[in-house]
Amino acid sequence: MSATLPPPTAHPPATPWTVGRPLRWLAAAAVATLLGGCDMLGIDTPAKQAERREADGRAIGAGCRHTQRSLEDCYAANPKAPKAAIFAGWREMDEYMRENNIPSAAPPAPPPAAPAEKEEIIAPQETAPAAAKDTPAAAPAPTPPAGSIVPRLAPPTPAR
Repeated sequence: MSATLPPPTAHPPATPWTVGRPLRWLAAAAVATLLGGCDMLGIDTPAKQAERREADGRAIGAGCRHTQRSLEDCYAANPKAPKAAIFAGWREMDEYMRENNIPSAAPPAPPPAAPAEKEEIIAPQETAPAAAKDTPAAAPAPTPPAGSIVPRLAPPTPAR
């Protein structure tokens, strides 16, 4: 009378830790692959932003040196760029141009001055024949200021 034992099985009994083990490994590999490509998504980090500002400032400084602009003009034209980066770019371009005997480019033309609003000066009216006084003079149509993309919709009111 021997006690009969159940036949041995090829797999140990399933526990919550062993069920789906291949799926967990596959999911972990997929997550690792996707997170490795985060740089390609264009997500900016503070370090990336600082690096980009530094590179932009150096490029601005190099361009200013190449076109014979002074540092002060360059700083004034680019107030948001870091001054240290502008100076570093200007200095690097200066050294490069001196080593390679590169002449400076012609400085760019200054930007056109913004048109100032001219005050209308009412000149004393000259004496004219009576017939000419009865007919109203055609006033020229008002024109928008230079560089404006919005036209004037109503004519300016005359000063009294």
